[in-house]
Amino acid sequence: MQRDGLWQAVLGEIELTVSRGNFVTWFKPTQLLSHTDTSAVIGVPNVFIKQQLERKYNDLIRSTLEKNGVLAEVIEYKMSTMAPSARTFDESVLAPNGQQTADRFAPPRSTSPVMTTGASGPHDVVTGSAGAGTLGNGLTHSYRQGINERYTFDNFIVGSGNELAFAACQSIAQMPGTKYNPLFLYGGVGIGKTHLIQAVGNAVKAQNPKAKILYISTEQFVQEFVAALRFRKTADFASYYRSADVLIVDDIQFIAGKEKMQEEFFHTFNALHQANKQIIISSDKPPKDIATLEERLQSRFAWGMSIDMQIPDFETRCAIVQTKAQTHEVELPADVVEYLANHIQTNIRELEGALNQLLAFCEMRNLEPSLSVAGSLLGSAKVRPKHLSAKQIIERTCKHFQIPMEDILGPKRDKDIVVPRQIAMYMLRSELHLSFPKIARELGRKDHTTAIHSVEKITKESQLDADLRSTLSEIKERLYA
Repeated sequence: MQRDGLWQAVLGEIELTVSRGNFVTWFKPTQLLSHTDTSAVIGVPNVFIKQQLERKYNDLIRSTLEKNGVLAEVIEYKMSTMAPSARTFDESVLAPNGQQTADRFAPPRSTSPVMTTGASGPHDVVTGSAGAGTLGNGLTHSYRQGINERYTFDNFIVGSGNELAFAACQSIAQMPGTKYNPLFLYGGVGIGKTHLIQAVGNAVKAQNPKAKILYISTEQFVQEFVAALRFRKTADFASYYRSADVLIVDDIQFIAGKEKMQEEFFHTFNALHQANKQIIISSDKPPKDIATLEERLQSRFAWGMSIDMQIPDFETRCAIVQTKAQTHEVELPADVVEYLANHIQTNIRELEGALNQLLAFCEMRNLEPSLSVAGSLLGSAKVRPKHLSAKQIIERTCKHFQIPMEDILGPKRDKDIVVPRQIAMYMLRSELHLSFPKIARELGRKDHTTAIHSVEKITKESQLDADLRSTLSEIKERLYA
């Protein structure tokens, strides 16, 4: 078997045994550089992936290589620029109703967009720094900001909680207005929604500098509309926004309760959608849960694709910390990375803030970042339990579904027992990285293929079922509360 074909076969088997987030984060950006009858050299793009593969996945890689005819007693992980990017996704995960498509796509290469200027300064339709924006009609606001050019696909960390949103945004950036229109992203504070929707604008602008990209927060949108009413410029206001090629609106939940604003946005939405112009919207909740949002807007927001972005899992948080540290030209020890990822579990902004606090503290005192320094500086109130057990996970799952533990461990195959049992197996795999035989034994099953099937089923269904993702998140939060 050729080297590339061998490694693809190995990756194919590994993908079936680890979570989607773990596979994308740790395995997808690797390459088999060389191998002999007794050794293998695997290329990795950065030191953190190297450390994770050495510490956590070496045995899995060795056994999978052996299954494919390579008895690698020694495996070396080598930094290599040949290692592929982890930014290619199977578009089948985006197909409605689980339908599969043969298409695959990779992200556009982001380049720094060119900023255009005029007499009044940078225009808000172009990526760039904050500054005075103008509607071209006399309505100028000093608070207005354009797209932040630092928000790109290349520096967005992909994990199981955001991979569907990431893939959809990549697809939109390649052909705006042709699919997933509108795109509606929703989720909690600080999980990357703003980064991702602005990355679309930057990518479109890089491909087509003449495209009119409008990014605005709903708060700014409302203030401009109020100013337009005051100065009798509503026609100019409407014309300006309805001439966009891509309209990106952040935090649409703040439009709730504002009847005239909702009416204006309704007509703007219709005009853009009818012209096949791309609309991207973010919110902290799905359309149906936005209080006092008009039914006709709820309906239109659901026309395209709505995606629930989840809080990042542990591996994704580790990758975020490492990536952010590298932008400061700092290589953090693995135990410090893991500590930070454990310490802040629900908010990427807070996670980055904790990292910045640590780096600034060490720089001022001429210290090397270490676990003891991080612990004394940040405290341990939110640290993830070090000795989380399989029993605790099973008990918490039972408590969530209000079923006796003996039922989930017993032979019953009623749906209200089978689903919690499958979720417990998934949690044992994702949180403790237990082997499938071990998972089966913990749940009182004799055949480990039951565990394999359960983990695969929950992994796949969680990509499409927002209620299931919410259940998994709630159980995790209770475990680490």
